[in-house]
This record gives sequence, structure tokens and C-alpha cells, in this order.
Amino acid sequence: MKESAARQLIVDIARSMFERRLTFGSSGNISVKVEDGWLMTPTGSSLGRLDPDALSKIDLEGRHVAGDAPTKESFLHLAMYRERVGAGAVVHLHSTHSVAVSCLDGIDHEDVLPPITAYYVMRVGKLPLIPYYAPGDRTLGEAVGRAAARHSAMLLANHGPVVSGTTLSAATDAIEELEETARLYLLLHGRPTRYLSANQIADLKRRFPSA
Repeated sequence: MKESAARQLIVDIARSMFERRLTFGSSGNISVKVEDGWLMTPTGSSLGRLDPDALSKIDLEGRHVAGDAPTKESFLHLAMYRERVGAGAVVHLHSTHSVAVSCLDGIDHEDVLPPITAYYVMRVGKLPLIPYYAPGDRTLGEAVGRAAARHSAMLLANHGPVVSGTTLSAATDAIEELEETARLYLLLHGRPTRYLSANQIADLKRRFPSA
């Protein structure tokens, strides 16, 4: 994708997520890989009011080379790209239901959400919980990198989800599926629930090996 098209796509998708209340205020950030580096949403910016020309440009060495200063969580994005060589985009949100689940006591840190729907299994799969780190703590990047070696999506404790995808559309679809599954999980919490079985999950993986 040409850089100009990537800039406009970031703005359009960010505004859509903001207007649908998947993120609030100046929370959340997006990045997209381009030929000579990455485009990222700037620090302190609202995803509902981005300027395509002001997006941050990061070179392949991780240096800020153009645009406004990048999100202060740029190190999360770069950690994901280092481990997910096929990643073309990363999305991080503070979406309400995902954050709520990340605050629950007693959840499985290796796989936070159960297999409620086929599309969650296909688009997210296993979802590890990353322990809590203070905002801006660079060691969070190391923890994200370790998880990213095996997972394209993760949930930061008391913070929110981080998801990579081959394209921005794929990453957006996955993080929205994660948020909807978190909402379903909270709605069903405490009720007898029928999740997908191991055989049903295996069948999905056979039918959709690239999902």
C-alpha cells in the first residue's frame, strides 16, 4: 500500500472506532508498516480527530523521522513487529469490555477468554494476559515481545488489548472481535454456558488454516 493511502486508511479506521466508542479521549493507538518504516498515531491524539499529514513516521531503525511525536506506546508496536514478521499493522485500544475483563480476578493468564464463537477462535485464538505495568514502562515492551513470539493478540492487565494483523483491516477485525467476545463473556459470566468444544475448534482450524 502506498504511504498516502495508508495515512488516509489510518484516519478513516481510527475515526470509525472512536465514533463507535471503541476508544475514548486520547486513548488508543494504531500503526501501519510502510516500505521504509511505520506510520503511527501521534502521542496525545484523539483517534476521532487525526490529520493524515501529522501522523508520525518511524524509520526501520525505530527513529522518529517525520510528523508529530509518536504515541508514547510506540515501543509496544515495535515489539510486536519484531516478533510478528508478517505483521502489517498493530492496533491498541482501551475498549471498555476488554479492559473490564483484564481487571477480573481469577482469569486464566494463558488464555483469558473462552471459545465462545467461531470467529473469535479464527481471528484471535488464544489470548494471554500480560501483567500490569505502569504507563510508559519500557519493560512492558519486553513482555509484549515475549508473548508476540507465539500470539498475534494479547490483553494488557488493567489496560487493554494489543493486536497485530497482516493488514490494518485484519488487525481491526480481530480487535473488534476480541472486544465483542469480551462483552459476551461479561454478559454470560456466572451463567451455565456452552463453549465450543476441542473437536469444534480443531475442525475450524482444519477448515480455515490461514484464519
